[in-house]
Amino acid sequence: MKRLVEFIARSLVDNPDAVKVENVPSADGYTVYEVSCDPEEKGKLIGRAGRTAKAMRTIVRSVGARQGKKVTVEIV
Repeated sequence: MKRLVEFIARSLVDNPDAVKVENVPSADGYTVYEVSCDPEEKGKLIGRAGRTAKAMRTIVRSVGARQGKKVTVEIV
C-alpha cells in the first residue's frame, strides 16, 4: 500500500526524489500514510479545491477495503 501511495505522489510532482511517505497507525484502527514533499509542490499533490488529494484517498481506501484494511492519506 505504501508503494501505491508513493507511486501516485511521485507521479504528480516535478521533483519525485523529495517525496516521502510514512506509515503512521492511528488509535481508531486506521493506517495513515503521511505524504510530504517540497513546499512549492504541495499544491500539485492537493490539486484545485483538493480534488487530487480526494482522488488519491479514494483510490487508497478502495484498495485497502479489498484487503480488509482501513487506510487514509494525509498530506503534510
